[in-house]
Parts: sequence; structure tokens; C-alpha cells
Amino acid sequence: MKRLLEWIKRRKIRKGMTPDILREYGASIGNNVVIWTNKIDLGHAFLLTIGNNVTISDARILLHDASTKMALKYSRVGRVTIGDNVFIGADSIILPSITIGNNVVVGAGTVVTKDVPDNSVIVGNPGRIIASYDEFINRNKQLLDGGAVYNTYWKYKSEDEKKLMKKELKDGIGFDV
Repeated sequence: MKRLLEWIKRRKIRKGMTPDILREYGASIGNNVVIWTNKIDLGHAFLLTIGNNVTISDARILLHDASTKMALKYSRVGRVTIGDNVFIGADSIILPSITIGNNVVVGAGTVVTKDVPDNSVIVGNPGRIIASYDEFINRNKQLLDGGAVYNTYWKYKSEDEKKLMKKELKDGIGFDV
């Protein structure tokens, strides 16, 4: 019966992960953490530490690696530590035994194969540093100051606002709440 309840719980979790669910499985998670994925290894969640002010988009966090299972009869496992003020983009993969520092942006689709130092922007496969966090923020502040800014949450945008956005963003980028 206990196994059945656990199976049911895991099936429900596949629809969405929350910090509270991860905490139930032993993860250490700070404040103001937003998780938009269910691709986190619950069986080893106790090896996961997430700091404050973190957004994890539709990324995958691997706390185990079964590539050695057939040959060695054991899977590799490792801790993943994510610092404060971190954004992890969609379709990124964080491999086991990785530390991501503070003030880091992991771009969409990045494969993180080694530790990421503080104040970095990392992209690619394998991930490589392309800018400091401050450079990235300053570049985007300039775009924000001179660009299109939209202050209506996506759910509440009128058809006119959507048309205007589509027109204004034809050849560039803008910013949304």
C-alpha cells in the first residue's frame, strides 16, 4: 500500500514541482524560489541545495547518472548546489556534482558539465562563460531604457495590446512584467 501511495504521489508530481514537494524529499531550498519543471530526480532530492531568489525554467537537474550502471552495477550520484540570484533557462541540463555560484544566468539549452563561478552568464553545450552577470544586466538595462516595455501581465493583455506588442517587436526585443 505504501508503494502504491508513493507511485500515485510521484505521478501527480510529474505535472509540476514545487519547493515544498522537493523539501518533502529532503532538498534544501531557500526563499523566493520558482520552479517551472518536474524534471528533478526525487529519489536523490536530498542531494539538492537551492539558494534564495532562484528561478528554474523547464530545465533538468540530474543528481544521478546511470551511465555506469551496466558495467559497474552502480550509478554515479552527486550533489547539485545552486547559489542565490540564479536563473536557469529552459531545456538546460545540470549534471551531478555541480555547484552553480551566486548571481548566475544559465542560458536556455545549456549543458552544465562543470562548476559555474559567481557572477557568470553561461551558455552552450558544454556550457561556457560568455559574460559577467553585471555585463549582462547592464546590457539589458540599456535595452530596457530605450526599448518597448509592457506592464500588463500576459493573462490580462487585451487583443489591442497583443497586436501592438507583435508590431513593436517585429525587429527587436522588449520587456514584459
